[in-house]
Amino acid sequence: MPSSTTVPTPSTDENLSSLEAGLDALQTSTRARTTSVRKGLRALLPLAIAVSVLLLAWEVAFRLGPQDVTRFPPPALVGLTFLHLWSDDTVVEALATSVQRGAVGFVLAALIGTPLGIVVARVRWIRSSFGPLITGLQVLPSVAWVPAAVIWFGLSDVTIYTVILLGAVPSIINGIVAGVDQVPPLYKRVGLVLGANQVELVRHVILPAALPGYLAGLKQGWAFSWRSLMAAELIAVGGDIGFGLGQLLQQGRDLGDMSRIFVGIILILVVGIAVELLFFAPVERVVMRRRGLAVDADR
Repeated sequence: MPSSTTVPTPSTDENLSSLEAGLDALQTSTRARTTSVRKGLRALLPLAIAVSVLLLAWEVAFRLGPQDVTRFPPPALVGLTFLHLWSDDTVVEALATSVQRGAVGFVLAALIGTPLGIVVARVRWIRSSFGPLITGLQVLPSVAWVPAAVIWFGLSDVTIYTVILLGAVPSIINGIVAGVDQVPPLYKRVGLVLGANQVELVRHVILPAALPGYLAGLKQGWAFSWRSLMAAELIAVGGDIGFGLGQLLQQGRDLGDMSRIFVGIILILVVGIAVELLFFAPVERVVMRRRGLAVDADR
């Protein structure tokens, strides 16, 4: 005699609960995507308006001027030059070379400048001795290091990275020193009362509290890295040094091609804006939100 099995069927209430949960999940996902798209548009729209206004002013200035394309080309001619340089991979090579150098140089500068900044901020006699020297190195134009670096290391990438480090490390050190100075003394006293040693005090109290100032120092360090890189690429040309955006500018000057120079300038500007929007701005929003200081930005 065959045995009969009974398959349990969900009740009507269970079906309704499952359906409501699914609809809530779909609604939440759609709302999250809509909010992300709205935030993205809200961040990009002012920038798009500003770029449009600048392009319009550029075109008007060209038409009202002597219309000499060898000295002041219109936006359309610069755009055509960009497409030509893109088609033969000149722009791709220059962008890849400079962005890679800038990223590597900035990471090295952060790795060197962060521990040095902590030491300078925490050891009084080191700060008194080397603080003014570090500030002097920060305000020294990076281009001044290029001739010395070329003599030391020749025309190679080591020369480029040396100039980047000499330009960026002092600004990162001063950034973390400023951040540590803004930490309330009460935090340090509480950490010591709770039994933290000097390493634990820096790791768990000082660095988290100094994070906004440290981020400001990193932003300044990136700016100095990028500027130092362009200065080095403009002067150090040839040898084993690759073709970057600085060399693109120099090539435009040698050829008397003002459109090529404008393409290089615009690409340098675009990289700076992209790094700000894609890296530093999101990190700053997260840090400020965790401190309850970015409520308006989330609306």
